[in-house]
Amino acid sequence: MTPHKRYGPKPPFIVGEPLTGHGVGVVLKSKSSEFKEGAHVYGFFKHQNYIVYPNRAGLIVLDNKQKLPWSYYVGAAGMPGKTAYMAWKEYSSSKKGETVFVSGGAGAVGSFVIQLAKIDGCKVIASAGSDEKVEFMKSIGADVAFNYKTSNTLDVLNEHGPIDIYWDNVGGPTLEAALEAANTNARFIECGMISGYNTGGAPIKNIIHVVSKSISMFGFIVGRLEHKYGEQFYKEVPELIAAGKLKVREDVFEGLASVGDAILAVQKGTNKAKAVVRVADR
Repeated sequence: MTPHKRYGPKPPFIVGEPLTGHGVGVVLKSKSSEFKEGAHVYGFFKHQNYIVYPNRAGLIVLDNKQKLPWSYYVGAAGMPGKTAYMAWKEYSSSKKGETVFVSGGAGAVGSFVIQLAKIDGCKVIASAGSDEKVEFMKSIGADVAFNYKTSNTLDVLNEHGPIDIYWDNVGGPTLEAALEAANTNARFIECGMISGYNTGGAPIKNIIHVVSKSISMFGFIVGRLEHKYGEQFYKEVPELIAAGKLKVREDVFEGLASVGDAILAVQKGTNKAKAVVRVADR
């Protein structure tokens, strides 16, 4: 796909055209020996009931030996899980005893990062936008969890930091607070900046700390790490989920007609976990 000059690696949604996103589908008919009828496949789909593929089109056949719910393969065992797992492996350089701050810590990516950091022996500070989400972050191991709407982020980071690794899902003032509370040689993993998705964002006033504190900042698109970690991900992550070592929570929306509601919930932060649209049970 040719990068869009304004919108980055993928073009924007077009009014009147089907939305697209990662999903799990069932092969109903096939002329390919790679894809047997009845197999479940993971890929980038249009939000339609039926799709015809003239070629492989990047589809992955899922064996699901662990018999996980298929919806998990669009969450912790799919693109969000890959985002957390692959970027953490590539950029965190985590050491036991370091302090990690995760913004958006109750989401599909952030909750996975919290658990990866705890597996590596780190202290984790995590933020989210509701008290319910705070309790969820505590339940998956966050040492310090807070509601950024009712607590001052910088005050929390100053009390429990300094931070060695920041996993950034939101940007904006939260990124400024993390820069202020960062340790020397901190690593910032820039996953997303949802606070500016619908406003164009705002300048970061204290970006000079990248220089003064020798901070490394890593921006990434998960697809660019797939070749390096894809096989390892599918070997390790479904097993960790099945064994209960990675906890998963979903917010399920029923039917294709609910796609707009699911997207709006994510943009407004009212979803309680990974937003999943269930088209059919197969």
